[in-house]
This record gives sequence, structure tokens and C-alpha cells, in this order.
Amino acid sequence: MADLRVAVDVGGTFTDICVFDESTQKMRVTKVPSTPDNPMEAVLNGVKRANIDLSQVELFSHGTTVATNALITRRFPKSAMVTTKGFRDVIEIRDGTKDDLWDAYSDVSGPYIRRRDRFEVTERVDYAGNIVTELDENEARKLGRLLKKRGATTIAVCFINSYANSANEIRMREILAEELPEASISTSAEVLPEIFEHNRFNTTVANAVLGPLVSGYVEQLDSSLTDDGYAGELLLLHSGGGSMTSEMVKKFPVRLAASGIAAGAIAAQHVAEQCGYDNAVGLDMGGTSTDISLVADGELRETNEWEVEYGHPIVFPSIEVLTIGAGGGSLAHIDIAGSLRNGPQSAGADPGPVCYRRGGEEPTNTDANLWLNRLGTDLADGEMTLDRDSSQAAIKEKIADPLGLDVDTAAESIVKVANANMADAVRLVSIRRGLDPRDFALIAFGGAGALHGADVARELNIPSVIVPPSPGVTSALGCLLVDIQHDLSQMFTGVADSADAESVEQHFRELELEGRDRLRHEKVPDEDAVFERGISMRYHGQWRSLQVKMGSGPNALREAVQLFHEEHEKQYAFRQDDTPVEIYQLHLKALGRTPKPTFKPTPVSSKEPGEPIEVRDVYFDGQWHATPVYQRENLPSGAAFIGPAILNQIDSTTVIPPNSSAVIDEWFNIRIALNSEAGEPALASASEKTTQNGL
Repeated sequence: MADLRVAVDVGGTFTDICVFDESTQKMRVTKVPSTPDNPMEAVLNGVKRANIDLSQVELFSHGTTVATNALITRRFPKSAMVTTKGFRDVIEIRDGTKDDLWDAYSDVSGPYIRRRDRFEVTERVDYAGNIVTELDENEARKLGRLLKKRGATTIAVCFINSYANSANEIRMREILAEELPEASISTSAEVLPEIFEHNRFNTTVANAVLGPLVSGYVEQLDSSLTDDGYAGELLLLHSGGGSMTSEMVKKFPVRLAASGIAAGAIAAQHVAEQCGYDNAVGLDMGGTSTDISLVADGELRETNEWEVEYGHPIVFPSIEVLTIGAGGGSLAHIDIAGSLRNGPQSAGADPGPVCYRRGGEEPTNTDANLWLNRLGTDLADGEMTLDRDSSQAAIKEKIADPLGLDVDTAAESIVKVANANMADAVRLVSIRRGLDPRDFALIAFGGAGALHGADVARELNIPSVIVPPSPGVTSALGCLLVDIQHDLSQMFTGVADSADAESVEQHFRELELEGRDRLRHEKVPDEDAVFERGISMRYHGQWRSLQVKMGSGPNALREAVQLFHEEHEKQYAFRQDDTPVEIYQLHLKALGRTPKPTFKPTPVSSKEPGEPIEVRDVYFDGQWHATPVYQRENLPSGAAFIGPAILNQIDSTTVIPPNSSAVIDEWFNIRIALNSEAGEPALASASEKTTQNGL
């Protein structure tokens, strides 16, 4: 019987593999270097390294950076866009905004499809969905032959007001399919049937340019896994926090953009829940970047509009994650004003930090942590040995000597700048929204998150830090915790007080029928299908809307209006109960429940941590401390002690911040209460709660 569940998360530096055996309730993890030129190679290397028998795998879930990297590098296939006459430049005009309003010399990057590859046809639909001008089919066929001659392999069809009536778009797609049978065709009415032309057009264009790239990757990976014995569906994590089968990915490849960062946010939510925290900040620090997510009242924050590059919105629900250029491989450098900077440039996986001895010359956060002895010299279960002397030489030459510092101070300064950057990012997702970081726990994970978590928490006065037992592969765990998910929407405008509740209900039923069809296409049994409704509303006169949950039944609309008032007050600090509320849009999450790991409760132990595996000098707060180091898997569950040391490491060892109490449990094996009284195991009750509930 297949009882293994495998998750693979591809990062910029490492690819993480997480394997859960349902029969033994055991988790094992491993890491392999990422292969940027061919990400699939790292995935298969990881499967091989973990000794996974694919014939025994029940579920294979994958978070990938293929789509995100393609949008960043713009290595697209030959693409074209077809639009209504007069609207060729919608995606170039955009909304007229700039990332930096005051920089007159900064321009937004160009559209994903160049102007020479954007074409117009005669057709027109008005705002109400009435066909004003039928599609000129002769003109459409002539254009199809031209695109074939030009070698277009993927086409985006974006007609004005097609969200209200898609007939002309559908006919255009049929004609193009006849003229270019091998081409991939995306229509805006199918990808995003919503108002606002720039958002709809750009999302459709992004879907089109990613189509052949993502489809090719998914097909090759699916085929390789099948050839090696995997009999199930390959599930790919998408930006909304759910997963899709390989067949559905081919229709909506743009949903895989931001796939990898969503996995970490989901894992952070799960860790917080199991440790008894409703409010938590996820600090996922990898080799290239740090992803900051926020869990408030047990829920991850979501956004309906985001972008890989400014000015090119992708309008699909996505877990809200703030990414900054602060990772283990982020380069420390001195700017033209003589100030120490950290990132966003990164050494990545190749050549990597100087201590990797692969040709890197600029010191990184990893080099600084290694010299300070916060990081051991063995990584990835001893597969990689780090060269501490190389780190010292690079820090001395590039940072210490130019700034007139000793190497110890320079290395600590590099770390402090990285911590300040991450703390500022946390402020953006919390204080900027009126949330107090002191009410949150910090979940520190990723390859380098545990090295910096306590310092970031101190700067923000966050009282507790939670570090999972294998922080470097926590994002991969997130891939095991998601369901198949589709996000559907439909425009519906009108005043809530006078809206026909039965009409609203009928539109939701139509969305549910479409959602059920998609889930059946992905082989989800009807009994495992779950539908969650949402509705976007706004006060009369507003143009921005706010989405709230929507129930069913005769009072559902009235209850949604009350919820809108409450949410509006939370988000914007005011409400206007006497102002008419307008309905803007209907939303539906179609969920297909998938098997998930189950974890047994662990009894609390009162054992002491025992003898350390070594005592080494670690630099902290301007001086070296003699620091005991413990092997994580040897720490007894529930042990509580005061540590004189510093941080949890990537190399399977544990050290605890000075003047902090810590409680160890089997799964979330280090929880730190900062600035606690010596001798008092402040988190003992929290540990008991966790072990009683299980993971």
C-alpha cells in the first residue's frame, strides 16, 4: 500500500525534500543544490538522494519557481496578443503609476508582449455585454495566417468588455485554433472575467507567455515520475495556497507564479496553529531572499492583486507575502557613500558564498555567520563543508579594511544590517496595517531563518520565537498541507439593500457548477469537494472594494453586509453604516480535499538536555561566548532549560539565545521566550498544549 507523501520545494539556492511516512508517523528531510538552468534536475536528484520508492508514494506535491523565474528573466516563447481595434496599447499605458513617484528617470519595465507583436481586429462589446460590432471573421482569419507565418506559439486574446459577453473572444479563439492548431491560446474571459482592462489583459498575457514553458516543464516532470513508478497525480502548489493537477496547470500556468513562497506561508500558519498561536509572523529566510507572511486571528492574509514586476499586475487570489533581498547568500558591500549594505544582490547557488569555495568573492550573510561561529562548518548532513578561513579573508578585504573595522565587528555588522532589513519588512506587514508585533510570535525557518530569528524578534519586541526542527525544509512541509483549489469570480454590481437574493444565489450556483466541473476534471470525488463563498463590496462612491465571507440562505446577503462594515472598520479604522453598500463581485473557492499527514501527540518529558556535542566560542553582542551545542534530534521532548548560547542552526545543532528560556518538544523543538527570567521555563505550558494536541 502506498503510504508515503512527498513534497518538493525548489528554492533559489537549495531544493528541499520532505517525506512523511503515514504508517510510521515519521518525517525525513533532505536538501540538494538547486539547478537554475533545469529545475527538474534538482527535483529528480532530491528524489534519488532521499531514496524514495515512487511506487510507494500516495501523493507528490511540488512548489516550483519555474513561472516566477520566467517572468523575471523574460525568456518567453514567440508570443502574440490579439485585441479590439483601438486597444493595442492598454498593457503599455497601464494605470500611469510608477514604483518611485519622485524618480523622473525611473521607467516601468515594458509589457510581456512587445508592441510589434500586438494586433487589432474589428469587434466591439459594450459595458452591458451587448454586441455592438460582430467580429470580422475574414479579418480574424487573415490575422491567424499572419501569426502562423510569424511563428507565434502562444496567443493572448483580450477583447474589451469580454467579461460581460465572451462570444466574440470565443469565436476568435476558434478561428485561431483552426489556423494555428499547435498554438497555445488564452482568452481573457476564461482566465479572468473581471472589469478593469489593464488588469485583465496583463493577467491573460502573463498566462499566455508562460503556457508553453510551464506545460513543457510539467509534462517532463510528470512523465519522469510516472516512468519511475509514481501512479498518482502530480500536484503543483499555486499562489493562492492550494494545488492544481498538471492538466489544469496547462490551462492556467500563471497561477504558478509565486508558487514557492506560498508554501512557506502555509507552513508558518500550520506551525503557529499547532503551537497555540493565533497571531504569527512567518520569517522564511532562504539563500537568496526572505519571505515575510502574516497570520492574524488564525488566517493568512490574502491579496487579489500582486505582481512579479511593478506595473504588470496578476489578478488572482494570492497569499500575501513580502519578499526582500535578504538571504544567506545576500552580498555585503559598501555603497558609493561609504555605507555598509546587505543585498539585494545574491551569490545564489552558483557560485554561492565564499565559504562554498566555488568561485564566490564577495562576503555574504552565510560567511559572516560562519566566521562568528553561529554556523557550523558542515551543511546538508555533511555533504558540504564550509571554509571558515575563506570567509574571514573575504570579510577582511571587502568590508573590514575599507571601513577600518576588525573582522569580528565587520562580520557582526553584516548580520545586523540584514536583521534591520528584515525587521523593516516585518514592520511593513504589521505596524503599517495597525497591528502590533508584540502581539505575535515569530516563526523562524528557511535555511537561514533560525540564525536571525531571535535578533529580529528582539528588535521588534516580539516575545516568542518558534523554530521548527528542520527549519531549512519547512517550506516543503507546506506543500503537504494544501488542498486542490480553484478560485472563481464573477462580476455582479448592484446595491445590496435592493439586490435580488435569489439572483445572487443563482450566480453562486453557476460558479459552483464550474468549480465542480474543474474538480471532477482533476479526479476529485464529489464527496471531497468543498465550496467557500466570498463577496466583494464597497460603500457607494468608492471604487476600491473589500472581500468578505458569504454564507448561504435567505439572510446570507444581510449578514455579509454587516460583516463588510466590521471588516472595513478593521482595515481602515472607520465604518459608515448609513451609507449604501454596493455589491461588486462574487467569489468562490472550489476545494478538493487531499490526504494530509496526521501526527500523534507526544508525551512531555522533564529530562535535561544532557551533554552538548561540543562547546565552541560564538560571537554575540561584541564578545565571544563559550557556547554548548546540542544535536537537535537528541534533545528530549519537553525539556526546559536556560541556554547561555545563541541560535538554532541549519546544521542540525541547537544553541539558545543568552538570557532566554527554551522548551524543547519533538516537532517544534525549540521555542524561545526572549528576555525571560533566569531559571524559569516560561514556555512549559505552551509545550504541554502542543504535545497534547499533536503536531
